[in-house]
Formats: sequence, structure tokens, C-alpha cells
Amino acid sequence: MGEFSKLPGIGKRTALRMVLNLLKQKNNEVENLGNLIIRLTKDVKYCKYCHTITENDLCEICADPKRDKKCICIVEDHRDLIAIENTQQFKGTFHVLGGLISPIDGIGPENLNIGSLMERIYANDIQEVIFALSATMEGDTTMFYITKQIDKIGIKTSAISRGISVGGELEYADELTLGRSIMNRTPFNM
Repeated sequence: MGEFSKLPGIGKRTALRMVLNLLKQKNNEVENLGNLIIRLTKDVKYCKYCHTITENDLCEICADPKRDKKCICIVEDHRDLIAIENTQQFKGTFHVLGGLISPIDGIGPENLNIGSLMERIYANDIQEVIFALSATMEGDTTMFYITKQIDKIGIKTSAISRGISVGGELEYADELTLGRSIMNRTPFNM
């Protein structure tokens, strides 16, 4: 039970419910789950270019010859990459930082996958870097740091839009989001 409660979002009560449920399962079902967890630790690794999870040296995205290798979308973690991929709108490649710069939490650039990002940028003919990072102080700090690193090269940088979501009510939007929406407004075309 103690090992289950070490998982994120799993407290002691949920861990107990999981253990009690597993005790009710057939032995082969519990063994299948155990084997899956063992396989996860042995077979899943990180892509040598973008650092997303994969079973191969290269993930499917980096290995895909149809992807635009001259455009890199920088994300904080794998969940962000998956969310963007699910839109089916982005045709470039990704780079997973593994977090954001946060001096308060003791996370500096050296703790993230920024060094390998810079190697990718310098070694390839990258034409655009897109930041798809959280609209937080840490996200902005990380964007600022990376932009300062690549400013010398003259690569186009952009960030995903930030603002009011479709169907959102203005009165419920926080001031920062609303202010950015006003500042980054787009022309209205009929």
C-alpha cells in the first residue's frame, strides 16, 4: 500500500482502495499489471533528440520524414506535447524541456533539457522556435532565457496565443489573461 501512495495524486485511502481491488482480481490480471509496470521501466526511454517518451531511440515524431524539421515547438512536458499533437495542427518537431526555470524551487537552466535544445538549434537549419509554455512567471522566465540564447542567431521565435478561451465569459477571466488578450488582439474579418 505504501508504494501506491507514492504515486502522484494517490493518497493513503486511494492506495488502500487500489490494493483491496487488486486482491479481488484474478491472479493473471494482477500479473499482467505487474508485467506492464516492469516493461514500462525497461522498455520506455526518452527520445535522443526531443526527450519525449518512446520505446525507440527516436520517437515517432522525430523519425517521421514528413515533419518540418526546421520548426521546433518547445514544451514543458510530455502532456503538453500530447495535447498539441491531438489538435493535428502542428507539423513540426518538439523539444520537451522537462520543467521550467524556477529559481525559487532551485530549478535552473542546467536542470532542464536546454543544452540539448541549443545543440539541435546550432547543428540544424532551424528557422522557427515556437514556445508552448505555461503563461506563468516560470514560463515567461524560461522563454526569456532561451530567447536570449538564440537571439544572436536570428531565428524566428513565436509563442502560442494566450487569451480568453472560446466560450469563456470575460467576467471570469483573470486580469493578466484579459490584459494579454487586449494587447494581442487580432483583426476581425467577416
